[in-house]
Amino acid sequence: MTLKTNPRTRIAFAAKPRANVRPRRGVLSMELVLTLPILFVLMLGLFEFTMLFYSRSLVVEASRAAARKASLPGATDEAIEAEVRRVLSPTLQSGIQIGVDLGDRSGDLVVVSIEVPMSSASPDLLWPIGVGLNGRNLYSETRMVRE
Repeated sequence: MTLKTNPRTRIAFAAKPRANVRPRRGVLSMELVLTLPILFVLMLGLFEFTMLFYSRSLVVEASRAAARKASLPGATDEAIEAEVRRVLSPTLQSGIQIGVDLGDRSGDLVVVSIEVPMSSASPDLLWPIGVGLNGRNLYSETRMVRE
């Protein structure tokens, strides 16, 4: 092996790397092992919260449609509940609580509230890290003036 010298410092260094030094193996797989669980949890969270936001928009739309129906003359509780069930998907209808406050006369406020368990809106994917959906609800309340 030939040695070359650096003219500035006059230090000799080897022209070729030594044969007994092996390249670092397994570094990429170790980085993957460390980062893959974090990325997996992020993807599960993204999936779960997307489903929750979509379900919340359905609950809000159902309460608005039911309040429009309730503001019309001759509205009944059964017709309002049927309107809510028409807008909501079948998976959201399990465990639903519908509250209706019909005004007595024209000009009174009509209030429709809908409460749906989050567990029926989305699978509970993040429970292993302590973010559970049990006991939590999606809630929407709409107020309109009775005609």
